[in-house]
Amino acid sequence: MTQVCLTLTPQQAADGQSIQKAVARELRLPFEAIYAYRIQKRSVDARQRQIKVLLTVQAFLSADEAQLPPYEQPLYRDVHEAQRQVLIVGAGPAGLFAALTLLQKGIRPVIIERGKPVSERKVDIACLNKNEGIRPESNYCFGEGGAGTFSDGKLFSRSKKRGNMQRVMELFHYHGAADSVLYEAHAHIGSDRLPAIIRSMREAILEHGGIIRFEEKFTGISREADGAIRILTDRGTYTGEAVILAIGHSAHDTYRLLAQSGISLQPKGFALGVRAEHPQWLIDDLMYHSSPLRKQGLLPAASYSLVTQVHNEFGQRGAYSFCMCPGGHIVPAGSTAHSGVVNGMSASHRNSPFANSGMVVELHPEDMVSYDTLQTGDLLSTEAALECLEWQEKVEETSWQHGAVAAGQPESAIAPGQRLKDFVEGRESKDLPKTSYLPGCIPSRLDQWLPPVVSKALRQGFRDFDRKYPGFLTNEAVILGVESRSSSPVRIPRDPETLQHPAFPGLYPAGEGAGYAGGITSSALDGINAALRIAGE
Repeated sequence: MTQVCLTLTPQQAADGQSIQKAVARELRLPFEAIYAYRIQKRSVDARQRQIKVLLTVQAFLSADEAQLPPYEQPLYRDVHEAQRQVLIVGAGPAGLFAALTLLQKGIRPVIIERGKPVSERKVDIACLNKNEGIRPESNYCFGEGGAGTFSDGKLFSRSKKRGNMQRVMELFHYHGAADSVLYEAHAHIGSDRLPAIIRSMREAILEHGGIIRFEEKFTGISREADGAIRILTDRGTYTGEAVILAIGHSAHDTYRLLAQSGISLQPKGFALGVRAEHPQWLIDDLMYHSSPLRKQGLLPAASYSLVTQVHNEFGQRGAYSFCMCPGGHIVPAGSTAHSGVVNGMSASHRNSPFANSGMVVELHPEDMVSYDTLQTGDLLSTEAALECLEWQEKVEETSWQHGAVAAGQPESAIAPGQRLKDFVEGRESKDLPKTSYLPGCIPSRLDQWLPPVVSKALRQGFRDFDRKYPGFLTNEAVILGVESRSSSPVRIPRDPETLQHPAFPGLYPAGEGAGYAGGITSSALDGINAALRIAGE
């Protein structure tokens, strides 16, 4: 068994025989000597006009070697009679992967999820897309699988310090994801395939003795005399040796409940902006240098990753693309009737004629807290955290006012929009181009009502992006408001070694809602790490 690295044309990378020939050539062996091969890593390098595909390939030189060992299988243990029990609040990536890890350690997980199972969520989301109103506990944010289930399923994290990311990929693969999640540089499952994978995870948890309670809301937490932790819900009481708090970044009511219960919170920086959408063909031309290979099916729908540093009267801060969805759709991602929030998703084939991405600006707590808080200098207090939360909510409500309310349909998810070049040049858009956003959108002056710290940075950022990719700044593109759930402006403190809340031993904040992750994979890994700490590893 030998590993080789190959640089191929897209045509060669699409043909199995060509790959095998390249492996043989690299190893200086005859073609027939390569009994079989397995792709370990794959990425597209489109930086130059001559586009290349980079492959890392495992070559097998004999029939014995080619008895490919199966991908690692998780060994879930039966925990029906387990002595140890851990409570998990939230069935998003952090909660589900924590539960799967606890099963492997022989510990019984009990998941409390405020939303519905994934199949029922789909019905409520369909109603939301048809402007039939939002279900506060069942939407793009809340329910089985968390916010990531219906918002793309990209398995990518910029962090290299969180632990064994391959463990996350292998669990996704075991529960039904394609082999490509194990080797693609920017792996992607797709919002059409994720629900079946989430169901498989649920079935494994239940089959091995775990417990999942849907449509049940966390309402309180306390410690028993014997050291066990008790949580209250709107339906009952549960006791365990520890609680993994994996509430997600949109559980604003839970943050306030924790604060009222005396559990400290902290403000943290987050990013806010808009969702920008271009025709996919335009992004393909910009990223692939107008190569015909895309039309020939030899290249995937092109994506981009853009970042710049903006300097203005608000200081220096980053403006960047976030959660880019090639061949995707924009979706309504608010969690209340008065929150005008958008996000992006794409199905597994990424075959929509649109490409969208969050375009966001880095914010700091001092951008959001009151003058009085700035004067006291207490920027790490629970009060400051709640002020940041209120600031985010006000921006989302403003977006709702300029979208649904301005359209005369306050119960709808109609979004405010502006043509991209009009936004940058400070002009009104008389009309909007066709978009992927099903609830609909109306023209609005986002350049005027977005917080100045955001709008000014975005306008400069779009100019910078157009200098890198001339043609990016065009009125064929549209921006919709607001992209405000990139992460939470609140962090639940925890000890970096034990992962427990410093004032509440046994409480393990995890995932995006705790402020320690920023996507599906990093949240899943954060849940795994919490479960491993509880198991004593």
